[in-house]
Amino acid sequence: MTENKPVTPSSWVDSDDAPELTDDWFAQADQHEAGTLVKRGRPALATPKQHINIRLDADIVDRLKAEGPGWQSRANALLRKAVGL
Repeated sequence: MTENKPVTPSSWVDSDDAPELTDDWFAQADQHEAGTLVKRGRPALATPKQHINIRLDADIVDRLKAEGPGWQSRANALLRKAVGL
């Protein structure tokens, strides 16, 4: 059977209920100048890695993953060594 669900109150607020933005409100507000905010996240790398798709034999991938997290970095190190970098 279906049962009645409780009525969920609406989260919508009528814009007429919002407080008026006065000069005093703006005087107390935090002010930020354009372009002064710090960009979040990791800093950009000088030589970022490229995203590629590569098909490898299943036993190679299994072996790399068996050593735990970081298998893609280990694969990268093995390739660098193989090509002499």
